Amino acid sequence: MRITTIALLIAALTVPAAGDEKPVALKQAPGLDRVEANCGACHSLDYIQINSPFPNAALWDAEVSKMIKAYGAPITDADARVIADYLKKNYGS
Repeated sequence: MRITTIALLIAALTVPAAGDEKPVALKQAPGLDRVEANCGACHSLDYIQINSPFPNAALWDAEVSKMIKAYGAPITDADARVIADYLKKNYGS
């Protein structure tokens, strides 16, 4: 009973916070569909906009590589190139 009450309280406090969240609108450009499908499958696309002032081309390449090699993202080599190009052209420094 106590666990149920705690779970309901947590849910009640979480719903209003999630209600204010707006969907991320990334820049419309070639490759966006692959970014949304591949990157958005595992994490929020907010990370792209939050980190965008910092990465240069090499850092975006490393970031895409890290997602595949370290985190096991199931992204093909062709999609990885498209994703990296999109990020470099639209969110690079």
